[in-house]
Amino acid sequence: MKKTIISALALISLTTARAQVNVDVRIDSLQLLIGEQTGITLSVSMGASQKLEMPQMKSGQQLVPNVEVVQVMKPDTNMLNGGERMEVHQRYIVTAWDSAFYYLPPFKLKVDNKEYESKSLAMKVYPVEVDTLHLDKFFPPNGMMSPPFAWKDWRLPVCLSFLVALLALLAYFLMDRARKGKPIVRIIRRKKVLPPHKVAIDEIERIKAGRKWAEEDSKEYYTMLTETLRTYIQNRYGFRAMEMTSGEIIERLLQENDEESLNELRDIFRTADLVKFAKWSTLINENDANLVAAVEYINQTKQEPDPNAKPEPEVIRQTDQKRLNQVWGMRIASIIMILAALALMGWIAWRIMDLVR
Repeated sequence: MKKTIISALALISLTTARAQVNVDVRIDSLQLLIGEQTGITLSVSMGASQKLEMPQMKSGQQLVPNVEVVQVMKPDTNMLNGGERMEVHQRYIVTAWDSAFYYLPPFKLKVDNKEYESKSLAMKVYPVEVDTLHLDKFFPPNGMMSPPFAWKDWRLPVCLSFLVALLALLAYFLMDRARKGKPIVRIIRRKKVLPPHKVAIDEIERIKAGRKWAEEDSKEYYTMLTETLRTYIQNRYGFRAMEMTSGEIIERLLQENDEESLNELRDIFRTADLVKFAKWSTLINENDANLVAAVEYINQTKQEPDPNAKPEPEVIRQTDQKRLNQVWGMRIASIIMILAALALMGWIAWRIMDLVR
């Protein structure tokens, strides 16, 4: 029985301690000048599970005539005794607009719908001393002045304006290229072209190395030899020798070469026609002699290129798929640049408006 009574008393004591409510209020300064501000802190200590209703105040409200609430701060809550109790601090900034001794009534609040009051406060407000004998010390308020120009404030908007212009130009360039289906950069290389006589000599050396005329049928040999000569004559003199007969070629060359230089060429073409169309059989010595005669004709009629002439440019063409991919890439890049330029323009406009205000 004794233990039960002690436990009950302890429980009642603990419950009472938890439910105990303490209200306190303090003011930062009891004395101030007209228009000065001071702070009032209302503190409430209570159980953690209890419901608190602080005084409903707002800026501009008067505690008493000529004493006004300037600002209501956010409440600050601290937990105590391992979370069993809590302490709430509410701060109010007040000011007075007339010199007097003010009595501030108690603050009223509710805890679990039960009303509690704080203690009352007092505040002395003093007037501001004015030297009425020397009024020349006081001046009227100055007019509005524009802030001085500072380049560091305008540096970033100006630099970004140039960037916007650059992005706009690049976007226009890419869109124009994409519309015309042209690459951003054309790849051009200088193609080194061998003169006709060097091409012909190299081809004759290849024919000679093959030794195809050693076979009984010399048709392939003379076909290759005459095609080499036709190609040389066409590139050297500029007429379509590949589409002409042997007689037409000789007749046309009479305008360019002398009769003596054409005799050996005429024999080569005559032998080649007999071999290809009349199935004429030739000896190896005769084939070799015709090969030497072809080389001599080329050497007699060759034209050396100008050593100062520059190689002809050759444009590297792209495939259709690669060109299409590049067109889409340019369109996407131009859209991204336009969006970036618009975003920068918006920021620049906002910055300029902020500077001129």
